[in-house]
Amino acid sequence: MTIEEKVFEALTNVIDPELGLPITDMGLVYDVKVNDKQAFIKVTLTTMGCPLAGAITEQAREAAEALDEIESASVELVWDPPWSVEMMSDEARMRLGML
Repeated sequence: MTIEEKVFEALTNVIDPELGLPITDMGLVYDVKVNDKQAFIKVTLTTMGCPLAGAITEQAREAAEALDEIESASVELVWDPPWSVEMMSDEARMRLGML
């Protein structure tokens, strides 16, 4: 498993508080890169006005930094491409009754 995959796996512990699903299953994690023990993570949210943006990005940073291989992490909130339900995993859609 690559370090990027380990970071992505760690992000499964970050739960969207409104839907109770991991941000990874929601399709909110767009990119993970690691360079010299620094993780660079790009995430989005389901809506631009989400009041939980700070909490979700902080939890994502903490999840990455909990790994022994990561010294620091930065989480960038991005809006392109716009999030859509098609980005969700099949499991997430099933849990929400969309499949």
